[in-house]
Amino acid sequence: MSITIPFTRKPFASSILLWIRTDQPRQQGMDYWKGPHSKIISPTPGFNEYRQIHLAETNPGLWPATAGVETAIPADRRIDGVAEVTFASVLWPLLGRRQTRLAYQDEINVFRRTLLYAGPPNSTRWYDVAGPGETTGARALIYLRKRDAVGTRPFRTFVTDELAPALTTTGAMTELRTQVFMPWNKKLWDTPNVAHDNPTDQQFHASLILGFNDSAARAAFFAGGEVATLSDRLSGFASAVHAYDVSAALTYVTGGDILPQYQE
Repeated sequence: MSITIPFTRKPFASSILLWIRTDQPRQQGMDYWKGPHSKIISPTPGFNEYRQIHLAETNPGLWPATAGVETAIPADRRIDGVAEVTFASVLWPLLGRRQTRLAYQDEINVFRRTLLYAGPPNSTRWYDVAGPGETTGARALIYLRKRDAVGTRPFRTFVTDELAPALTTTGAMTELRTQVFMPWNKKLWDTPNVAHDNPTDQQFHASLILGFNDSAARAAFFAGGEVATLSDRLSGFASAVHAYDVSAALTYVTGGDILPQYQE
């Protein structure tokens, strides 16, 4: 049976995974990222959207236990937040280098590790899944690590043609965004003074952001039978599924315009 997929946008996007410095209170670092650091990033030329995904401090993993799949998030690699950047076109990242260099210099003030993940054009998908008048009150951010025996193309096909469409039919989502990454390359974001260690067995190959009306709807989704069905199929492609509780999603740039105040 064919699945009708909601309207999909295919922006050119990248994600920077962030770990806050541990020699200061975590909240102090999260507040600095939300405030002073955002003011350096937001004016970067070519941004269509800039959003900060703040992750809850306690994040053992929302995805239910699945045989043969790492669903418990290791404490020593637990991410604190993600900078989600969407560009006006594939050429704009080259034009924002001057402003980006200022961000490089400021990273040491707040982060201890930063990792850039990017995908080729058309590898990011935004699905129009919200019903009329629905708003997003809770989110989950999911990172997938493919199995060694699974090729890049079959994995990408699974995420794009099977996993995402299956999620759109649950009726539970108010937001669905997916990214499939190119192989990680340190040279794309080798910024000074912070760590970029990313062992092969810790790297990710795709991400999903799931939005829900509220935290109760999110909890019901992860406890429901649809996730169990997805897990059975997902286990053939993914060796790790790390599902994070998102504490806030703050938008600073939208439609190319810098907002006077971030929007939640």
